Amino acid sequence: MAKKEIKTDLWVRDLLKEANIDLEPQGSSIKELNEALKTASKSGTGNVGFPEYIGIVKDFIIVIEDKAELNKHVKLNGTIISLETQAVKNYAVNGALFYAKHLINNTSYRKVLAFGISGSERRHRISPIFVDDTEYYRELPEVESFISFNDKNIEEYYVKEILQEKTDIEKETTEILKDAATLHEDLRNYGNLKDIDKPLVVSGILLALNESEHKNFSVESLNGDNLKTDGQKIYEAIEANLKRAQVAPDVKRDKVLSQFSIIKDTTILNQVNVTLGKTPLKYYTEFLYEHIYKCIKYTRSAEDYLGRFYGEFMSYSGGDGQTLGIVLTPKHITELFCDLLELKATDIVLDPCCGTAGFLIAAMHNMFNQIIVSKGLNTKEEIESDPDIKSIRKNQLHGFELQSYMFTIATTNMILRGDGKSNIINADFLAQEPDKLQLKGSNVGMMNPPYSQGSKRNPNLYEISFTEHLLDSLVSGARCAVIVPQSSMTGKTKEEKAVKTNILKHHTLEGVITLNKDTFYGVGVMPCIAIFTAGEPHPKTKECKFINFENDGYKVAPHIGLIETELAKDKKQHLLDVWFNRIEAETKFCVTSTVEAEDEWLHSYYYFNDEIPTIEEFEKTIGDYLSFEFSMIMKNRQYLFNKEEDK
Repeated sequence: MAKKEIKTDLWVRDLLKEANIDLEPQGSSIKELNEALKTASKSGTGNVGFPEYIGIVKDFIIVIEDKAELNKHVKLNGTIISLETQAVKNYAVNGALFYAKHLINNTSYRKVLAFGISGSERRHRISPIFVDDTEYYRELPEVESFISFNDKNIEEYYVKEILQEKTDIEKETTEILKDAATLHEDLRNYGNLKDIDKPLVVSGILLALNESEHKNFSVESLNGDNLKTDGQKIYEAIEANLKRAQVAPDVKRDKVLSQFSIIKDTTILNQVNVTLGKTPLKYYTEFLYEHIYKCIKYTRSAEDYLGRFYGEFMSYSGGDGQTLGIVLTPKHITELFCDLLELKATDIVLDPCCGTAGFLIAAMHNMFNQIIVSKGLNTKEEIESDPDIKSIRKNQLHGFELQSYMFTIATTNMILRGDGKSNIINADFLAQEPDKLQLKGSNVGMMNPPYSQGSKRNPNLYEISFTEHLLDSLVSGARCAVIVPQSSMTGKTKEEKAVKTNILKHHTLEGVITLNKDTFYGVGVMPCIAIFTAGEPHPKTKECKFINFENDGYKVAPHIGLIETELAKDKKQHLLDVWFNRIEAETKFCVTSTVEAEDEWLHSYYYFNDEIPTIEEFEKTIGDYLSFEFSMIMKNRQYLFNKEEDK
């Protein structure tokens, strides 16, 4: 190792360790790789040559070359990475490609991922290249970490980025939306249902199917009988399942049950449809059993299937949900909340605007997984009977939901996942006394409040007002994250600024993360995540983090919506590394600053480009400027020429 590159080597080693990738420096103990390296001299002498790091992940060779200076990243010959001796010796990407090709030609491995890395922790470039046994290589998008290349993720990366095929997750997302679209049409065509009623029918049927596990309901029993209709059979199964789940008190169970009366009282749902040859209810029940119920019951997924269906149904109506300010939170955001708040299996979580319970589902699965891993639980019986799992379900997940039908969907969602107690309350969160709510002992708050409902006449409905009320309702020292429109962090109105002042008086702002503008695709909201510590006044000298996470690795796909690209895991890992001070980031990604209530709590407000430009950036800027000046001169000449012609 060159002395000046030791710091870069150590930083790369830390990145590998964080991603749980075990590579060896300056050689390999794997016999086949070691033999190949004996003739891998970059000088072309046929002598030994050692890359900075090398090893095997699954059936891929991983090889890394690094340089301390950014200007030693890559040397091109036209558009091609040069493999001339001096380029291979002096440039990171060129050296990595050289080793990759040598290893392909001198081992039995057919896939190599080579990384050219230059710079330091704060400012760097990490360029992956895929090499196989053809004469070609493929340059891949630059990354910030190695998280996509460990045992858990490398095959997904290969399928998505290198083969350019859909992963199982993408296929699942596509199928969910396809099923939701199909069911939406069928609910309308065969049931003549209003959009607001569709998710209730879906929820009720899923609860009835839940009762089938106790031999108290079966799809086959739905026979279109006029004496005891299919709707009555489903309704009775719903009632039995609510009792079995011990949804208490009785008034709450009755409130949930009343929402499902549409199933037994709607005539068209209970009459045999000539086209279907059965009642619409039986058709829906068969469809949901095959496409949704099995997914919820038999996979340990944080996916909010009912939320997905609700969102899809509402998208057709032009926004019943949006009119009410309801914007459902995507799964990757609910999971990010768990990571940003370092959720623990002993935490008590409160979501005061829980919608379809997306945050509570994500928190539950995150906490479950911690226990399953720490205790080595394997079977369903072991998991279900574990006292800590039972405690999470019974005592550690709390929510409020104002809309009755949303409350019903959320309660159903939690029951289907085994949360029989279901500590979700159908009530106005803003009407609750914070002191009383603190008695729940909630030390984690997660919230996506109603959007665009506040005004000068109703300042308590501003998103920042919901945030303050949540912070006041948590125990001292609690961690809290909210996803809100960026406008709520700017505090334009006098009322919003007063709330921000009060928040800093009683609570601590940790930072704000600006998100991808398409996070809530189709809604037109520019969101951000604000993170707080409750019950501890904000110190004047505290440095908050303001992060620009607009480039999060998610993109909009036609007819699907927002989907994860191959870079999403890498981008998320980089965000978490910066948030938890594991690495230092460029100011264009993260700025730290003290704050005042009058400030706009966003990265764009505090960011000033203090980075020293590279030679390439400087030359590009000068080139752009000269091109602009030249174009203006030519336009002026043309103007004067035209004017002269007019004379």
